[in-house]
Amino acid sequence: MKIGDLAKATCTPVETIRYYEREGLLPAAARTDANYRHYSDAHTRRLQFVRHCRSLDMSLDEIRALLAFQDAPGDNCADVNALLDAHIGHVAQRIRELRALEKQLKGLRAQCQGALDAEHCGILEGLSTQAPNPAGHGHLQGTHRKGQGHIA
Repeated sequence: MKIGDLAKATCTPVETIRYYEREGLLPAAARTDANYRHYSDAHTRRLQFVRHCRSLDMSLDEIRALLAFQDAPGDNCADVNALLDAHIGHVAQRIRELRALEKQLKGLRAQCQGALDAEHCGILEGLSTQAPNPAGHGHLQGTHRKGQGHIA
């Protein structure tokens, strides 16, 4: 199948498929005489695996490790268990951070109970005068901090 067919079959944007190929998560597809990529059912299964892992907010490095185990079915899966345990820890930390963020946002929201003019808005005042969280917790995208292979 061509890349568009693979994209449709897996509900994955074409650019994401190309990205996963560049990142080594998908093996390079064979090329036709017209230089079109030609994907097999194995590509479909592997891409579905990657997408499922991404839906669980796993980093690309975690997915690479899991794919290596999948490609070596005779190996012991203790490291797979350890990887998942570590990921569960990342998720638990993210939940704690999100609860702290919710508390901070609710406190900020409580500063403005009425419909005032913007000059007297307690929320805008609070955002202007409060220092950012010193722990460095911002609006995180996913469970992994930058530098831990968490992309697309």
